[in-house]
Amino acid sequence: MKSLTLFRHAKTERESDSGRDFDRRLADRGQRDAPRMGEEIRKLDLGYDLVLSSPAARAAETAQLAGLSARYDERIYDASAGELLAIVQHADDSVDRLMMVGHNPGFERFASRLIGQNLEMPTGSLIEINLPVDQWREAGDGGGRVVRFLKPKDLG
Repeated sequence: MKSLTLFRHAKTERESDSGRDFDRRLADRGQRDAPRMGEEIRKLDLGYDLVLSSPAARAAETAQLAGLSARYDERIYDASAGELLAIVQHADDSVDRLMMVGHNPGFERFASRLIGQNLEMPTGSLIEINLPVDQWREAGDGGGRVVRFLKPKDLG
């Protein structure tokens, strides 16, 4: 059994100073929500063997404010569901608990594919999915089971 957690970046500015989407930073609400989500991750004692984050400013900032020690993977930025699946399928099998920090629409579509039903992931949300596989390369459509789905607005 492998566990995959998708953590969508927190609420962002509409535009960056540079005008580039990649450089958009967290809005005030995102700067409040990301640490709260990190606190909930620690409270639930959720540990990860590997955390991969998009290097885009908003994802990197979310990971940092949540207190996650992430390795940046540029393939996550603007990735489709199929591209995200390929990243997961190439993960080292010594990793049992993998987290990815990134973006919609890719995360929403990828999670929906894994669990076999449509899912909406608001900013700052986190979904943990158990995959009935022994090796990451076996991950695919359907068969995933939602273990938890956390949203900043649901935290006390």
